[in-house]
Order: sequence, then structure tokens, then C-alpha cells
Amino acid sequence: MLLWRVAQGPPLEREVRFHASRLWRADFAHVASRTLIEIEGGIFQRGAGRHNRGAGYAKDAEKYLEAVLAGWTVIRMTEKQLDLDFIERIVAWINTLPEA
Repeated sequence: MLLWRVAQGPPLEREVRFHASRLWRADFAHVASRTLIEIEGGIFQRGAGRHNRGAGYAKDAEKYLEAVLAGWTVIRMTEKQLDLDFIERIVAWINTLPEA
């Protein structure tokens, strides 16, 4: 992710499987700090995207709950938050964590 590199963020892994028995994947993960970053795409689409339809929203809620119960921090972002200000704030926060 270009903005992540510009913000000098620590290395991220893509499409990380974070649950032992489910096939869930996170868009990005900073594994050392157990931080997942999810980009919620399609929420501004006309007719609603998967993330804001009832069934899709419920499945996402289950996924995020299980991630938290497994010890992960979940950061959810919209496509409108993909700008340098938000990314720099997340990088700064991760850099305060002892595991980072």
C-alpha cells in the first residue's frame, strides 16, 4: 500500500488468515502487534455493497468479534479514509505498541 510506505509504516502482510478453523482473512495485518486492518469497500455503492447488507454485515460482525476474542485489534476503514492523515495516525499508534 503506497500510503503506508509513504507514512513509513512497519511491514504489513496481506490476506492474513487469523482464525484456526475458519477461512477468514484480513485485508492487512501487522502480525507483531496483532493488528488487523480491514478496508470496507463498496459501502457507498448505490444499492448497497456486501458490507452493509444484512447478511454481509452480520457475517462481518461475527468475523470481527472472533478476531477480537482471539486477541487481535481490528481497525476498520472506509475507502474515504484511505488518505495520508488517517494512515499516519494508524502508523503512529502501532509504533507506540510494545510489540511493534
